[in-house]
Amino acid sequence: MASFGAVSQTELGRRRQELRRLRRDRLVAVVWQTVAVSAMTSFLLWWISQPAWLIARSEQVKVEGNQWLSDKAVRSLVPLSYPQSLWGIQPQALAEKLESTGPIAKAKVTRNLFPPSLTVEVAERLPVAVAQPSAVLRTNSDKEKVGWLDARGGWMPSESYTAVRSSNNAIVQGSTEGTQPQHSLPSLKVIGPLEQYRAFWPKFYQGLSGLTVKVFEIDWQDPNNLILKTEIGTVHLGPYSSKTASQLKVLDRMRQLPKQLDSSKIAYIDLKNPAAPIVHLPELPPSSESSTPAPTRLQNGASVKER
Repeated sequence: MASFGAVSQTELGRRRQELRRLRRDRLVAVVWQTVAVSAMTSFLLWWISQPAWLIARSEQVKVEGNQWLSDKAVRSLVPLSYPQSLWGIQPQALAEKLESTGPIAKAKVTRNLFPPSLTVEVAERLPVAVAQPSAVLRTNSDKEKVGWLDARGGWMPSESYTAVRSSNNAIVQGSTEGTQPQHSLPSLKVIGPLEQYRAFWPKFYQGLSGLTVKVFEIDWQDPNNLILKTEIGTVHLGPYSSKTASQLKVLDRMRQLPKQLDSSKIAYIDLKNPAAPIVHLPELPPSSESSTPAPTRLQNGASVKER
């Protein structure tokens, strides 16, 4: 029994020493692991903060999917300030801002590691009209430049589509290279300050695009009188209002007007009151006033009056 007790005390002491050694070794291992992880983290932070991982210039933004807008025009819409850390860029946030700005219907932004860059894939809104700020063209500021307007009121300067126009011209001149675009640039012109009609444009264009009467020009310079130049004559609508949709419908019903009255003899069509459209004839010379015919009503319900 005494021998057993002595052996047991010796064994217990040895085991205590072994446990202390194991705890010391474990502590040393934890310290080394902590040091290694910290060193690796510091190295990674240093690594990704190097200039090699910066988006330092717009050329590092690759553009895909654009058919109308030039690469430069799309890059100008990307809300980035340079230089910008690749890791600090939020692709989804950039895509959402692109979709809410300018003529971009859908956008997808991807970060690329090798080489550090961004890929911006876009689907464009097609331009539907040429926006001209005034009848007398001035170009001393962005608000007085000619640009392209999409169906939602998105605006881009005319030079944004220069590359596409050049490729279209090459096709027209007989080049067989490349694929013909599915759409052509619009000829519809809108004259007037963009901010004056931008809020009304989406709904107005929706009604306009459903017309069978061809509209060539929209004059929005005078907010009290919206003027359309159409294939059946000049049309006065008065100020944009809740009646405008009805006025456009009446205009469409007047598409047969040239069969009843020579359009060259029409001064303008007054649709300010869509329930009583009036066709105004040019003023006659004083010598012919005695032979002036009485106002008549056409088949479409419009009355004819001399100015």
